[in-house]
Amino acid sequence: MNNSVRDRLYLDDLYVGQRFTSASHLVDEAQIKAFAAQFDPQPFHTDEEGAKETLFKGLAASGWHTAAITMRLNVETGLPLAGGLVGAGGELNWPAPTRPGDILHVESEVVEVMPSRSKPDRGIATILSRTINQRGETVQILKAKLVVPRAPGR
Repeated sequence: MNNSVRDRLYLDDLYVGQRFTSASHLVDEAQIKAFAAQFDPQPFHTDEEGAKETLFKGLAASGWHTAAITMRLNVETGLPLAGGLVGAGGELNWPAPTRPGDILHVESEVVEVMPSRSKPDRGIATILSRTINQRGETVQILKAKLVVPRAPGR
């Protein structure tokens, strides 16, 4: 299910309502702690016992870890966009925590396609991506504006 270069989509190939689903990723305790130790060293991400006394009532992945997993899933198997996933802004929400043992996948939908008036070789695609665990719970919602090239010669 890898996004090969020949299967990449240009702005001209995208339409509102178009959907994409990524492969999945198993999140384990070691990944949560390693990411947190380097980038978000708070007790609810690094210490199971300490995490029990927090708002999360147990070990939870950093939201930034969930975002990084989402990015990797979208890059490798979720959004086959020509030129890569180049962000131009967005909104990010974490309605539920990611826990050890969660299996995440990303479901994305094109919500807007806007060719650029000043740069005819590109445009902006607004993509709504929901990162979902194996229980069907949404753990992250990302509404991203992505710069997508126009198809050459079209």
